[in-house]
Amino acid sequence: MQFYGALILLMTLSAACSLRCYSCTATEAKSCTDTKSCAVIFNKCYTLKVEGLNMVTKGCLNSLACLDRFSCCEGDLCNSGVSAGPSVLLVLLSSAFFTVYHLS
Repeated sequence: MQFYGALILLMTLSAACSLRCYSCTATEAKSCTDTKSCAVIFNKCYTLKVEGLNMVTKGCLNSLACLDRFSCCEGDLCNSGVSAGPSVLLVLLSSAFFTVYHLS
């Protein structure tokens, strides 16, 4: 049983370690619901409002590319106004599972 607990913990940590951002091109920022895991080189989420076209673009970006035009933020799904991503919940859940089955 300890093997399964360790396996679940490792799978959860790998999911928690990659940054997740909302990723889309839309006319309304609220309609952006697609998410993606960012590549290792990307450490920020961004939102870019395209003036004149009434569009917004969201995705992953490297902090070196976060210039004045981009609104960049740190943390999972931060480019939507959501403060806590699902990775936090997965880590807590797997830690509780591991603790319960480790003590048995």
